[in-house]
Amino acid sequence: MVTEKYKGKVVLITGASRGIGKAIANRFIKQGAFVIGTATTEVAARKITTDLTADNASGTGLVLDIADKSSIEIFDNNLKAFKAPDILVNNAGITRDNLLMRMQDADWEEVINTNLTGMYRVTKLCLRAMIKTRYGRIINISSVTGLSGNSGQCNYAAAKAGMIGFTRSLAREVGSRGITVNAVAPGFIETDMTHELTSAVRDAVLTQIALGRLGRPEEIATVVDFLAADEASYITGQTISVNGGMYMG
Repeated sequence: MVTEKYKGKVVLITGASRGIGKAIANRFIKQGAFVIGTATTEVAARKITTDLTADNASGTGLVLDIADKSSIEIFDNNLKAFKAPDILVNNAGITRDNLLMRMQDADWEEVINTNLTGMYRVTKLCLRAMIKTRYGRIINISSVTGLSGNSGQCNYAAAKAGMIGFTRSLAREVGSRGITVNAVAPGFIETDMTHELTSAVRDAVLTQIALGRLGRPEEIATVVDFLAADEASYITGQTISVNGGMYMG
């Protein structure tokens, strides 16, 4: 069902070509928002545009590599063709898993530069307009790993935990300007990434989840929608866990 809940609002979602990002984009597009979704390639960006403009909806896909400062600058110029984002969802991220003793410097640097520094760059890009209009919703997609830790993911856990600290600090900086900043920490979700798990690993993961199943991308999108809505205007600096009871800290 299409509504006008976000009519007149522009939503920017990084990493919107698949999985959680795509589900979030679909959620907002069905509620009247103009959605700008990013991908790292022209092909994926065009696919986002095709998906977003189906059924006479309004949106576009743009190329952005959040780990590349020059890509951010090009994206900034392209973004000027549209109304400044009212809602920002920092979703793009990568993994380069390995035990710390085997981890290469490049594995550490790529994950930190994409998942943490990339979020910083995109947020800073959007923040000035939000401060000027005295309205904004910033929602950062962290991870259960940033709360609980996980063997073989020191780089990923550090980045995702850093996102939570960033969320709390920025919430204090911009709260007086009508901008809320929150994080969502998904557990194991049915995406391309989890499809690569072996059956043995998948079974081991399921034993840790109270609900006994992986989550769905749409379940993350629902929480993001809630945090972006007017009804959540008094919630800021928080991290909402959506992990099926995998971690209850």
